[in-house]
Amino acid sequence: MDREPTRRADVCVVGAGPAGALVASRLASDGYDVVVLEAGPRFDFSDRQERMEESIRPAHRGSVWEMGGQRDAFSASGERYYPLNVSRVKGVGGSTLHWQGMVMRLHPSDFEGSHGNGDPAWPIGYEDLRPYYAEAEKAMGVAGDADNPFAPPREEPYPMAGFPPSYSDSLFAEACESLGITMHGVPNARNSESYDGRGPCVGYGTCQPVCPSGAKYDASVHIEDAEEAGATVLDRVPVQRLETDGEGRVTAAVYATPDGTERRQEAREFVLAAGGVEIPRLLLLSRSEDHPDGLANSSGAVGRYFMDHLFAGAGGTLDERTRQNHVGFITSECHQFYDDPGRAVERVGDGETVVPASDEPFSPIKLEFLNYAGPSPVELALSADDWGDELLGDLREAYGNSIAMGGLVGQPPRRENRVTLDTSTTDDHGNPVPDIQWSWGPRAKRTMARTNDIQHAVLSELGVDISWTAGPESGGSGPAYHHMGTTRMGTDPEESVVNPQLRTYDVANLSIASSSVFITAGSMNPTLTIAALALKCADHVDERL
Repeated sequence: MDREPTRRADVCVVGAGPAGALVASRLASDGYDVVVLEAGPRFDFSDRQERMEESIRPAHRGSVWEMGGQRDAFSASGERYYPLNVSRVKGVGGSTLHWQGMVMRLHPSDFEGSHGNGDPAWPIGYEDLRPYYAEAEKAMGVAGDADNPFAPPREEPYPMAGFPPSYSDSLFAEACESLGITMHGVPNARNSESYDGRGPCVGYGTCQPVCPSGAKYDASVHIEDAEEAGATVLDRVPVQRLETDGEGRVTAAVYATPDGTERRQEAREFVLAAGGVEIPRLLLLSRSEDHPDGLANSSGAVGRYFMDHLFAGAGGTLDERTRQNHVGFITSECHQFYDDPGRAVERVGDGETVVPASDEPFSPIKLEFLNYAGPSPVELALSADDWGDELLGDLREAYGNSIAMGGLVGQPPRRENRVTLDTSTTDDHGNPVPDIQWSWGPRAKRTMARTNDIQHAVLSELGVDISWTAGPESGGSGPAYHHMGTTRMGTDPEESVVNPQLRTYDVANLSIASSSVFITAGSMNPTLTIAALALKCADHVDERL
């Protein structure tokens, strides 16, 4: 590949993850000349089984998707250390190459700011995204069932039937029923049957970090669709900066080729789809005489309001086999505490209150019933002192009775949480690296503690010997690596970066399709909302073209 710029391009998309892929596919299919610039490589699908095998080898360390080194250097100077490279991928497909694949819609309450905790409302509502949610589910291929009484309204069934509950889900069911807690299925962007030319899930169980079969959706699917429609996709071309003219328009994306040569890609419209960290970094790197504080940053909000979901969990062992590590993804959840996180938990039989009700302000809570708790047989074998039949007996005794619950808690938007530039450290092209300044805040800690209380109630009802808890006071809690909020959407250009059409206020031909435009985090995995916003963004770009 010569990686020369396209002479005439209608649209230049920066980033080939789920947002960039969907924007490119939609606009290329509509007949526009589209160029996609991706910082990372294009991975060969035929290598996926080898990557899977590498990931489960005892000696494996690091990323099977080639993350790390000076290219991916970062700083984390905030109150809490943020381990940025643990869960991101630079390459065609982006982080969907190793994501878990859970795809839930945000609730109407998320858009309305009606959780009672003082969070701001979005400038768009659930009904604005509802048709795009449906389109995104069809595009990605979502398997799910209509058994969630707490889910937002939808217009039609999921494209595929959902996956059945796992064996450990059935163990949880009786305990949850006795506490009045409702379990339901999880919509997954993985095939429960053949769909869109891809076969059904075959149960490798290594969904994170790699699906060898291709049953789990990743954005390379829509990159290929875009190319078939005429789009040009360049890999290993990190964009160094965006150049502008004196009339408030981007004229070119300046990218570097693998040999270090810089080239300029011109276009009529530009769409940034490189995620909640690299997008604000690129805007800050694009400062100029006309934009001294960074591009699209007259509000000062670029990089600010960085949010993530926090993990809260608990687990232990049960005096029976639980069949953990047999399923590589979650098959049951509980959204009962999403819009009412302060509700009481009571035993149904005698009405005894296990977790009292509370009217304190909380973030939404999403509970998960995990299918991959406890050590793997390989881990146990490597740490054992015995061999042969004695080792086999020990493994049979020690493996398979672990069980756990997880959960996601959304962070409130806090101005002091931000992505900025660390000028003391540079990447492989001499650019300042991103610096993550991250803290939790009191409401997030309070909600994590409440999540743990509910989890302990369920596990105790089940008879679990609880041996670990990941909460606000433990070392096991951390981010879910869902980067949100750093180029927030709004109606006031003095407080936000993009308008409700996803176009930046300061630059007339620059749009952002990413979770970076989120106003609040909710507690649902963000990828389906990212996809819906990307399709909405593509429609608005089409209108301007």
